[in-house]
Amino acid sequence: MNLPLVSAEPHNASSNGLVTNAVSVQYKTGSQSVLALSDCTLDIPRGSRATLIGASGCGKSTLLRVFADIVQPTSGSATLHGVPPADARANRLYGLVQQGSTMLPWRTILSNVALGLEISGMSRSEREARAEEALHLVGLKGFEQNYPSELSGGMRQRAAIARALSLRPQFLLMDEPFGALDEITRDRLHIELLRILDETKATLLLVTHSISEAVILSDQVVVMTPRPGKISQVIDIDLGRERSLDMRSDPAFVAYEAQLRRALNH
Repeated sequence: MNLPLVSAEPHNASSNGLVTNAVSVQYKTGSQSVLALSDCTLDIPRGSRATLIGASGCGKSTLLRVFADIVQPTSGSATLHGVPPADARANRLYGLVQQGSTMLPWRTILSNVALGLEISGMSRSEREARAEEALHLVGLKGFEQNYPSELSGGMRQRAAIARALSLRPQFLLMDEPFGALDEITRDRLHIELLRILDETKATLLLVTHSISEAVILSDQVVVMTPRPGKISQVIDIDLGRERSLDMRSDPAFVAYEAQLRRALNH
């Protein structure tokens, strides 16, 4: 399958990417008030791969959900390709993959992947063709008629990625998608994701707790402080686009891991 799921475009001006301007998010529960994010300004260029990393509860997922139009900022603004998250959602500019591959057990993998397209009103023939294309892209060709219970955890997570890719998104938002997987499966999916990003040219925003995962998958790593979450540093990862698991023993890779540890403990 040679056709990309999104058009292959060169890197554009950063305003065409993922941008926040002084975003703060405050949650209120009864008389309690929690400031989850404080004055977060971020500019991720179109076509790049970025990771949000920080301690548990620092607001990484909250910031990603602002882009996904799940959480509304208390103040500030966010855009994807120059439009607000609500417009990006309406125009299916992004695909969202969360931790755990939530699948409807009574539907086949093909119909699970096609579910979002079905909800949008796409014809059956077109949505199944899109779903088959996405499943092929993540290496699940031949498993279209299987049910979720018949697939391993790693295969179900691939199907979840395929479901997001079936929308042909310009942006791929991923919230700890590999956190529940064993190390061997996680390593395989890292390489699979890099291959998919090369083919689709989608912009990646990934939330992770793993320093190694952040380095191998990213052009930029956004380091966040403990709550209230603020952006303390943005570290460029200059390892080229050709990544492999063998790179983890490279001195440059090890140096980036050490730099991130220092930034997280600062």
